[in-house]
Amino acid sequence: MREKIIRDPVHDVIAFRLDRPVDALLFRLLNAAEFQRLRRIRQLGMASLAYPGADHSRYSHSLGVMETVRKMLGQLSLVTRIDPADEIVTVAAALLHDLGHGPFSHVFERVTGVHHERLGQRVVLDPESDVHRILIQHDKMLPEMIVGLLRGKAPTKASNDGDVQYGRTLFTDLLSSQLDGDRLDYLLRDNLQTGSGYGDYDLNWLLHALTVDPESGRLAVTWKGVSAVEAYLQARYHMYRNVYFHKVVRAAEGMVKLALHRAKRLLIQGQLDWPVRESVAYKAMTGQRMTMPEFRDLDDVSIIQCFKVWADSKDAALASLCRGLLFRDVYKTIDLTHIDDPAERQAFVARAEDAVRSAGGDTRYDLFLDEIANTPYEVYEPTVANDDQNLAKGNVSDGKEILVITSQGKRLPFGQVSPMSLALGKQLMFRRLHVAPGFRDAL
Repeated sequence: MREKIIRDPVHDVIAFRLDRPVDALLFRLLNAAEFQRLRRIRQLGMASLAYPGADHSRYSHSLGVMETVRKMLGQLSLVTRIDPADEIVTVAAALLHDLGHGPFSHVFERVTGVHHERLGQRVVLDPESDVHRILIQHDKMLPEMIVGLLRGKAPTKASNDGDVQYGRTLFTDLLSSQLDGDRLDYLLRDNLQTGSGYGDYDLNWLLHALTVDPESGRLAVTWKGVSAVEAYLQARYHMYRNVYFHKVVRAAEGMVKLALHRAKRLLIQGQLDWPVRESVAYKAMTGQRMTMPEFRDLDDVSIIQCFKVWADSKDAALASLCRGLLFRDVYKTIDLTHIDDPAERQAFVARAEDAVRSAGGDTRYDLFLDEIANTPYEVYEPTVANDDQNLAKGNVSDGKEILVITSQGKRLPFGQVSPMSLALGKQLMFRRLHVAPGFRDAL
């Protein structure tokens, strides 16, 4: 038996037994050029400015999601039959789910308008990609099946007229739900790499508690897993509060967005010499379609190189933003979260803009308002009056609910089981005004 081993800081040993077709396929995908590109995309964007250890990549996270989903399928196979074909599609989709991510995570796609989900699906379907060629060598229909699963449309059953029906299944839950492999991995990984200590939870016990709802065939947890789910959701709350929404992280991400917006405007006006029109950075920033070789070159390195060039730009706003990003001269923060009156907040922002303007600043680039929110646990809200009807149709577990199977075999929404669900279902929100360091005293 040939075996390949990868040592991972979260999952320890990730093994590929090459005599198993599914493992052989995964290991080949792991070495595809498009997947190796993820080594050059940082998982947490600018978070290393607040947490110096947060330089881990989308590559390691994607590998971790694959391993998490493999473990989930292994546990679920003890309570239901997992078809080998479904296993292959699911674990391959887990490995490739972040394939289309651009530089600096979600910030770049907000500027370019190119969403990583659509771009990743295009890579899977593109005959010019290594990933596509590897997939069709295993099964010609595999790229289409993976993209269908990533879109949340998995084949469920044949209707009376013989047509295949599509919808959410156990396998879509593993990839996209409140208890999916993506979230289970990134919380532990980001917690470990940042050293924050806020995102730890008992993954092994949570995996052991996974089961399948016999009525809907959807992902669920047993009664003994409720405490593990509570700890997981608390970890999610604390990671958003202390890491993902950290004021330095949000300030730096806002600066990246402003720099890219400014550069994009100057590029379109022909007032910026770099990047050249033929480069992948130019095409990506202006929303042009990239060839597959160009896509493989688009990474954090290519955009950081732009920042280095723009730091000496004649455009004062662009140069200042880029120097701040390169040398951690990050915008300062004024917290407005606890000002509940919208009129009072608006008046405060207006006074801040006047102060920056009076001090010679440009209010388009020297300050910005950041409003960010997340709900750790999305509370189930029925779409019809009868909860039993929703449960029968599976609506309660449409990705916005965690199902709990009681010791008597009854299924309940997590919100009816855990007293913590009320607190975890409240929105976590921050409103902050970020201002360039040179204008802090003016404010």
